Amino acid sequence: MAPYETDDSAKADEAEDLRAGRRKAARYVVPVTVVGVAAATIGLVPAFAGSGDPDLPKISAQELIEKIAASDVQQVSGTVKISTDLGLPDLGGLESSLGAGAAAKPSGGDGGSTAEPSSKLLELATGTHTVRVAADGPDKQKLSLLDKTSEYSVIRNGDDVWAYDSKSNEVFHTTGAADVKEHTKDQKQDQKQDQKSDKGLPEDVPATPQKLAEEALKAVDDTTSVTVDGSAQVAGRDAYKLLIKPKGSGSTVGAISIAVDAKTGLPLKFTLTPASGGAAVVDAGFTQVDFAKPSASTFDFTPPKGAKVTEGDELKDQGKHEKQEKPARSGEDLGKELEGGGMKTIGEGWSSIAEFDMGGKGVPSGANGNTGNSDVDGFLNSLGDQVSGKFGSGTVFKTRLINVLITDDGKAYAGAVTKDALVKAANAAK
Repeated sequence: MAPYETDDSAKADEAEDLRAGRRKAARYVVPVTVVGVAAATIGLVPAFAGSGDPDLPKISAQELIEKIAASDVQQVSGTVKISTDLGLPDLGGLESSLGAGAAAKPSGGDGGSTAEPSSKLLELATGTHTVRVAADGPDKQKLSLLDKTSEYSVIRNGDDVWAYDSKSNEVFHTTGAADVKEHTKDQKQDQKQDQKSDKGLPEDVPATPQKLAEEALKAVDDTTSVTVDGSAQVAGRDAYKLLIKPKGSGSTVGAISIAVDAKTGLPLKFTLTPASGGAAVVDAGFTQVDFAKPSASTFDFTPPKGAKVTEGDELKDQGKHEKQEKPARSGEDLGKELEGGGMKTIGEGWSSIAEFDMGGKGVPSGANGNTGNSDVDGFLNSLGDQVSGKFGSGTVFKTRLINVLITDDGKAYAGAVTKDALVKAANAAK
């Protein structure tokens, strides 16, 4: 049976019920504000099992969001498959064109470490990867990025965080105690909430369906349609499917589907499909999951014989790696910095566009094909479309999800919106 939305009076009644139930929830995986906003805006849609899908009790979208928010899974282990397809062109010979020495130089060649998580886990942003995860409360987690011939792992056990790259036989080690002392009381509380919500995985690394779902639910507002789209089985578990879609036009986001474990409320699968159709931009889901307590030995780590061990404090003292001097900036921190530098938001919801000044610097000359390096020119041209309008002229750099218009006079417009929406915003700003 197709999903449907109820009328406004039903929304109001269920919203009140949701607020009462929310006060009884012991812990929240997503911010309370997300549930509150969702309560006022989403469709209240019961779930009905389709042919071949598990026969689950009907549930409304609000109830399912609250189920996610109240989920308090502390012990879990399993395997996650992550596929990311932003539609970026093949780099081809670009890397070698930028210098053979640079290409051959390991990331730890300047005193850093190839095992440092901040750079290594960026690999999850492209291609298809298999990740093994395990958690036992907020102080014990392990994430392993599996390759055909190697493995990269990040392990947290109490205050100790270890990272090991088997390919280079390098180890990175740091402790969290010193950093915690530098935080204010409010920041400590935020950190505790982050530990609960992403199970202690490295910050800003959306390595699990749960973290991806949390970020998606933050976008729920009155420009969003949220429905329950039946049921499914994921990794042998019965799950409800939560469907999130922009109501208006102009966004590059087609739909987000979140499979939610019917018993625990834990998101098991996250899929973002673009408005342009085709393969998913992001598809992350458990292929195997177990809610039993992981073995204590899972979180033990001893550096292998002969491995190069780099201490995080050493990098701070040497000044070799700025990311060890200051915590990595989150998307929210970066947004605040841009706002302080004059960033404005055009529109609302899924079609919102960030406008900011690049200090008079327009599009790199390579976008016009004249850097003198054919590989670099080809790469830049494959990303950019020349556009013009009342604002003048510029280049739209595009992916299947995020597009950016940089005008020749140094203005930038960015968002998960179409090229036409960016041009329209730039014209309106004049």
